[in-house]
Amino acid sequence: MTLWSRQGAVLGTCTLAFFATMAARLVISPVVPSISDAFAVPNGAIGLALTGMWLGYALSQFPSGLLADRYGERGIILVAVGGTAVASTLLAFASSYAMFLVGTAVLGTVAGLHYSVATSLLTRTTDQIGTAIGIHTAGAPVAGVLAPMAAGAVGAWMGWRWAVALGTVFAAPVVGLVVYVVRARPPVRPDESVWGRFKIGPLAELLRRPPIARTVILSAVGMFVWQATASFLPTFFVAYHGYSEATAGVLFSGYFLMQGVTQPGLGALSDRIGRDAAASLAIGIGIVGYGLLVGGTGLGMAIVSVVCAGFSMGWGAALMPKFMDHLDDHERSAGFGLVRTVYMVLGASGSVVTGFVADVFGWGVAFVVLVLLLVGMLGALVQSTWRNQTERRAHAAP
Repeated sequence: MTLWSRQGAVLGTCTLAFFATMAARLVISPVVPSISDAFAVPNGAIGLALTGMWLGYALSQFPSGLLADRYGERGIILVAVGGTAVASTLLAFASSYAMFLVGTAVLGTVAGLHYSVATSLLTRTTDQIGTAIGIHTAGAPVAGVLAPMAAGAVGAWMGWRWAVALGTVFAAPVVGLVVYVVRARPPVRPDESVWGRFKIGPLAELLRRPPIARTVILSAVGMFVWQATASFLPTFFVAYHGYSEATAGVLFSGYFLMQGVTQPGLGALSDRIGRDAAASLAIGIGIVGYGLLVGGTGLGMAIVSVVCAGFSMGWGAALMPKFMDHLDDHERSAGFGLVRTVYMVLGASGSVVTGFVADVFGWGVAFVVLVLLLVGMLGALVQSTWRNQTERRAHAAP
């Protein structure tokens, strides 16, 4: 595969589509204070809307692949990107909080249709699967770097509606690109009912396996913290530290930049020292970072805290392979989609809970709660690492 081949064009288009669906969700966070003021609602209400967005995103992960098997990947990708453009437009024109609430849920649901489907498409169109998936996944951290900065600047200059409308600006051109570049391929299971493939017994059995269940719980806690941070970190910098929305947007971009830069290394480290040990390192650094977010002062300390927090929220690079370690080859596609939906649904409450705590007790207390959750997560990881090492020594003993 080369970048100038048909395969390279499809890969580039899917990567831009992932960028667009992620950017449309991330442009909201830098202008949360302005949205809250415009609708005269508290932070908890905005948190509820963002929870609905991420919950919709989580719920659409598992069925998206089933829909692609039934109707074809190209059509589902078009629905994801086109729906993202439409939902972003509705959000920009929302005249009430109720419309905003519905719009965010729709945005998350349609955007969530893309990733698993595009990954499936790429595995069918190229032999260099690892390279293709790595490039495709890079769309998210690139969006995390660029979208918040753009939204913060546009929001400060033209208002929050124009900032949210950036989601439409990013997504609309990609719709045409998908139509032009991605060819329709025959669906894998055109005659099989989507609902017929939902079998509760095997799904529940998979989730009850102790290694899977423990990792789901750890990932849910990590996702809770990630959701809260992705929803409110810019607002925290504005409301708690007094930075401008533009500065907060730049710091928010730095947070995502650290995730993108460190995740490959953290994943490789997990291959060398173990999944739990690598995740423990990340979460330990996160405890320092989130503590500095609350207790530190000055722009220099804010930068250090963002670096540490961004590194720690790359925990998925260590824990996601752990799921694969305990799934058979024939289980990995649907099984991973299932556990991804479950832990993301459990963690989606991070936005609404953090917004509510901030309304009642202030932003400092809200982020201290995140520190405490990371402490609990680290304790569980250390205990698991110790147990695994003890078992290995026992098996190695003569």
